[in-house]
Amino acid sequence: MATTTTRSITTADRRRRGGAAPRLQAGSRGRGKRVDPLFLVFLVPTLVLFTLAITLPAVMGIVLSFTNSVGFGEFRFTGLTNYVAVFSDPAILQAYLFTIGFSLVTVLVVNAVAFLLAIALTSKIRGKIALRGVFVLPMVISGIVIAYVFSFLFANSLPAFATALGFAPLEQSILANPDLAWVAIVVVTAWQAIPSTLLIYIAGVLSIPGEVYEASALDGASSWRQLVSITAPLTAGYILINLVIGFKNFLNSYDIIVGLTDGGPGTSTTSVAMSIFKGFSGGDYAYQMANATIFFLIAVVIAVIQLRATRGKAAL
Repeated sequence: MATTTTRSITTADRRRRGGAAPRLQAGSRGRGKRVDPLFLVFLVPTLVLFTLAITLPAVMGIVLSFTNSVGFGEFRFTGLTNYVAVFSDPAILQAYLFTIGFSLVTVLVVNAVAFLLAIALTSKIRGKIALRGVFVLPMVISGIVIAYVFSFLFANSLPAFATALGFAPLEQSILANPDLAWVAIVVVTAWQAIPSTLLIYIAGVLSIPGEVYEASALDGASSWRQLVSITAPLTAGYILINLVIGFKNFLNSYDIIVGLTDGGPGTSTTSVAMSIFKGFSGGDYAYQMANATIFFLIAVVIAVIQLRATRGKAAL
């Protein structure tokens, strides 16, 4: 009896103190939280602009890839004709081979150099903070400006220097050599891309506790052993992220290639992006939209791989 009375008093006391509030809160949670109007003020214009500038043109382009459109005027649907033609076009296939090969070589060069620089710029050397600033400078310069500067160097300074040394292979501009022009593109692209990759690697190396290196040094581990057994494994996530993101970015290279070779000599350094843009101005709008759609699907696959590869990498 006493227990029943106590429970009744407790219940009444809770009601007087607002005990029904939890039920009201639960009900409010069921109806959903009220959206802050300020959130909509920023969200709605962004969605509208993104839809009008990105999503709608992309959808229209995909639709027109199934037509014979030249970019304006009347058109008729031709089904998969453009896609079949893309896969049988030697020029397009050459552009894909160059783009993929160039991207693979460049991403390896960029990551190897950036990783080694990150090791050097996080070690105990004087002026490492200033050196980090110097190495980051190429990242803030426009790609087309960099391309024009290096174009002058490859066409004038380098041949003059090679002539003075009597080194015949470089006495002529490598930009005019179909077998070497891609090397110049790799060098210039890597020069601009290394800084951003370097910053990520510096963050990865600095995230490794110093006690790990101290313990390994007490065990007699050399610098090389620390690099192979400690630094590389503990920054594997950063390496993977840089490889995937870098490869995806290099697939879209355009401005540096235009500034250096404009796709030449001939079509030896024409990338997929260049072939698409040139086709737009040459009356092959629908045909190149089919090419762009295929290229877009490749980029989506790489993006999915990137998301899967970076999932759980909380270090970044």
